[in-house]
Amino acid sequence: MRFSYFLGGLVAVAVSGPALAQTVTGPLGEQFTRRVITEKLSDPWEVAYGPDNFLWITEARGYRVSRVNPATGARQVLLDLSKNREFPRYDKVPDSVDGGKPWPQGGLMGLALHPQLLTGKPYVYLTYIYRFEGANQPGNGSRPNHSGNYFTARLVRYEYDVTRQQLARPLVLCDSIPASNDHNAGCLLIAPVAGRDYLFYSVGDLGAGQFENGGRANHAQNPASYEGKVLRFNPEPDTDLGPYDRWIPNDNPFSQGRQNAVWSLGHRNAQGLAYAVVGGTGRLYASEHGPFSDDEVNLVERGKNYGHPLVIGLADGNYNGLAAAASEHATLPGAWHTTYPTIGSEQANAARLGADYRNPIASLYPLSNQFLTTVLTRTRNHSSDEPTWNSEAPSSLAVYSATAIPGWQNSLLIPTLKKGKLIRLKLTDDGTAVASDTLMYFRGPIRYRDLAMSPDGTKLYLATDSASITSGPSEEAPKGTACQGCLIEFTYVSGGHTATPPRGSNPAPTPEQALQQATALVKTLKPKDQRAKRAGLPPAQQPIFDLLLKPTLTPQEKARAQRNAPALLAGLRQQ
Repeated sequence: MRFSYFLGGLVAVAVSGPALAQTVTGPLGEQFTRRVITEKLSDPWEVAYGPDNFLWITEARGYRVSRVNPATGARQVLLDLSKNREFPRYDKVPDSVDGGKPWPQGGLMGLALHPQLLTGKPYVYLTYIYRFEGANQPGNGSRPNHSGNYFTARLVRYEYDVTRQQLARPLVLCDSIPASNDHNAGCLLIAPVAGRDYLFYSVGDLGAGQFENGGRANHAQNPASYEGKVLRFNPEPDTDLGPYDRWIPNDNPFSQGRQNAVWSLGHRNAQGLAYAVVGGTGRLYASEHGPFSDDEVNLVERGKNYGHPLVIGLADGNYNGLAAAASEHATLPGAWHTTYPTIGSEQANAARLGADYRNPIASLYPLSNQFLTTVLTRTRNHSSDEPTWNSEAPSSLAVYSATAIPGWQNSLLIPTLKKGKLIRLKLTDDGTAVASDTLMYFRGPIRYRDLAMSPDGTKLYLATDSASITSGPSEEAPKGTACQGCLIEFTYVSGGHTATPPRGSNPAPTPEQALQQATALVKTLKPKDQRAKRAGLPPAQQPIFDLLLKPTLTPQEKARAQRNAPALLAGLRQQ
């Protein structure tokens, strides 16, 4: 299923009264008030609405767990894990001192609260990176020939001491989860399977195949490795004798012969996990970063394979002959100088994976093979004209199950890093597909990291990054990033429509409309961005692009531009 921008979804913001009191209008007329609850957090990574009606937050770089009063913004630190980190804050140490050692993507990452937190099972689950293989090595600590940065993560259960307002009595569920400076995913979620609660944990492919991990082997397709997987653990130990085996369900799909936490495989960087009952059936969803395109939403099922790095997005062939990354490092293998395999045919790869392969239920912005070939070729050539591309960098995922906002029930909500917005995708009645076009909310110069909701669905809480960039597509931070390390509350006031515009409801523009839209887009770009956009176009479209930069056009030039405007506009929107 393919999706396009719902252009009416661009956010309109009107300041009414004090600077912190704003009214925000959504694409279907929904009215929200916007309020900053707190700010200057040290990269908030996960935020959860607790049964105590407080917001629970992890700070990725600060290694703190806090409770925040959503009414007053008062914050209380429950746990400081900075002493559990066996490497320094490389992001604060000059490269001349530490040799340029990397900070891991994340740090203290996922948090999950037991559903019975206040009624007998005071358990809080955390995952954090605690060890770096290269910490005591000279230089940047990476393995030779771009073979990667090897970190290790730990999954721990704490108990919430209500009286002392602290997290205490840690129990380690697993202390050998592979990690990296890239693609750690790190989302935790408690969700039921067959009426029993389990703890799910998303682990990325650790960036194996790109940048400084370009020579690192990618194990997303290997069920014996935890890289590129969704894992399933017991929230409470079973009767197995092994200190770690007791945390792994005995009926996990790949536990034959030895305990294995893998629940599903073939994931790239699933930073969002969400569970909801839709159409009477409980379903687990994941949002994932694509490489150059094809950000994904997957319906995660037991033992299924989601294709990475053999299929990117849908098995539609747009990555045929390409790979999930490219580099200029000729010492790395393959046509694209990466350990990511060259994809001969996505369709053939999907067929070889067999009945367990699953396409995503949503693939955001699947770009053309021609455009992707240009991107990878110029990346490999280290060209100064490397084009930009259109993607979102989905950082989290939630399912809106309430009825407070008209038309929102059973919608996927996806915060994004690259373009600072909240995406809404309406699910079908059975929850197995997406029924709407892409709706966009709260757009601004900001990097949204995670999302929580009040139980009644009237309040949305969005956490924003402190750092301006991470890596890959999400590296393109909104210019003039505002409100770094913030927790922002959006409260629904009124408006909206019960009926959501269905998928494909936006008619294609006429040639005249396409010319107007393309001209407006081109003329708002800075000269550097104009060069990048032009470089990403097919050669036949570049002369038409040049026409739009002219102050006036002759009748013949205008007629030529108008004839070619629909194709040009489509090409520009891929970027």
